[in-house]
Amino acid sequence: MSLPHPGPGEPIDVRPLGPRLGAAASTALFRTDDVEVMRLVLPKGKSVPEHHVEGEMTLQCLEGTVDVQTGDQAQRLSAGEMLYLYGHTPYSLSALEDASLLMTMLRKGENSKDDD
Repeated sequence: MSLPHPGPGEPIDVRPLGPRLGAAASTALFRTDDVEVMRLVLPKGKSVPEHHVEGEMTLQCLEGTVDVQTGDQAQRLSAGEMLYLYGHTPYSLSALEDASLLMTMLRKGENSKDDD
């Protein structure tokens, strides 16, 4: 069963979670055939193993600090910073402190037209 997503024209709150960050979970904010946006919540010390998505993507750090590893290059993202990646770019994430990120992915390939 999928969770309901806001419809077109409905406001979506992406402000920093602040004191609620420690109890928050990652959530999909909306998904269409072409794009998916989610809030990724990473507690301090949590990692996301290396993987990739088919389409281009952005990672915007809303709060906290994370290291983003892309191949042999490491970038540190802090609140207010955003990183753009081409499709098929392998990346991994590691939270240096409790963090939340806005992740936007262009949906391409055989999984792009899935039903929720």
